Amino acid sequence: MAFLLNFLFIIPMRSRKNYLQKILFPFNISRTKEIVKVNPTVVPPREEAKAIHIYVFDYDNDTVEERKLDQITECFPYLKSGKTTWINVDGIRKTDVEALCNYFGIHPLIQEDIQSVGQRPKMEEIEDVLFCICNMLFYNETRFVVEQEQVSVVLGRNFVLSFQEEADKDVFNPIREKLKINGSKLRQSGADYLCYSMLDMVVDNYFLVMEKLGERIESIEDEIQHNADNKALARINLLRKEMIVLKRSIAPVREVINGFIRTDSDLIEERTLKYFKDVYDHIIQANDLSENYRDITMNLQDLYLNNVNLRMNEVMKVMAVVTCLMAPATVIGGIFGMNFEKIPWLHNDLGFWLAVGTMLFIPMVMLIIFRKRGWF
Repeated sequence: MAFLLNFLFIIPMRSRKNYLQKILFPFNISRTKEIVKVNPTVVPPREEAKAIHIYVFDYDNDTVEERKLDQITECFPYLKSGKTTWINVDGIRKTDVEALCNYFGIHPLIQEDIQSVGQRPKMEEIEDVLFCICNMLFYNETRFVVEQEQVSVVLGRNFVLSFQEEADKDVFNPIREKLKINGSKLRQSGADYLCYSMLDMVVDNYFLVMEKLGERIESIEDEIQHNADNKALARINLLRKEMIVLKRSIAPVREVINGFIRTDSDLIEERTLKYFKDVYDHIIQANDLSENYRDITMNLQDLYLNNVNLRMNEVMKVMAVVTCLMAPATVIGGIFGMNFEKIPWLHNDLGFWLAVGTMLFIPMVMLIIFRKRGWF
């Protein structure tokens, strides 16, 4: 009673509405809005990063310099260092992006794409630089959702510029470790191989995310087999939404990698093309796997509906059997309840017991017949 009073008079109206919505409709509606709100004709606002983190690797076969910079202007001398330079910027701020890109001769259209939000993965070649956008994917095991972060990569002559939104989400740490190893393939190769390595890490991470989703699919499938309730349906619905995010992020990357393979730019050496072709094979496999997961998710919904229908049929079967078994007793009771003066066994001392016995005997015979026919 106290809980009801608190719910009606103390909890605000909006909170009561949200609480009831979670109980009655356990579907993540806000997640749906996040997925379908993409509109390419409207430029969504981007919040300026409060702080940026700048990391620089300047290397060749013999030496490597790793630095963390505080100001974007400290990156300018590396344009003419004579080595291969990787500048990674975590945090997007308009002034910093424009300052760095203008100094390195990056076209304004590329600068605009770097600062955009929710871009479709793509690859472009503008003014002797190759530019691509793709999404790094991460699986949040707390919310059971696929999170994505946009990464922009600019390949120029002897340099690679990469821009990320957040510093705590990154898949490039294995590349950083390889750059510190003397004689590694990265150290012996140019900027095009570094660009390939970054795309390869992004694509390989897709498989890790899909592995987590595969475990989630197995868990939901087992749950449906044992208890097909509304919560299971809500989890299937959430999983289908994550499959949309997965497909939207993975499918266009095939065109991105294909763009690097087919380009005539001299920024990609002939010996590096075979590595991009290897990434192309991986992204095709990832795309096929995401399609398989999508089909499995659709099958989960069919499995849920089949189990619900099967359970409903079992309930209806039991109710039908009970109704049939009660019918003889109802008929006999109705006959002996009619208002006639002369009814057989009406004044017989054993009449009541004979009627009850008949009521029990007929359902037992019916049970035997139903069992032999395999009706239950």
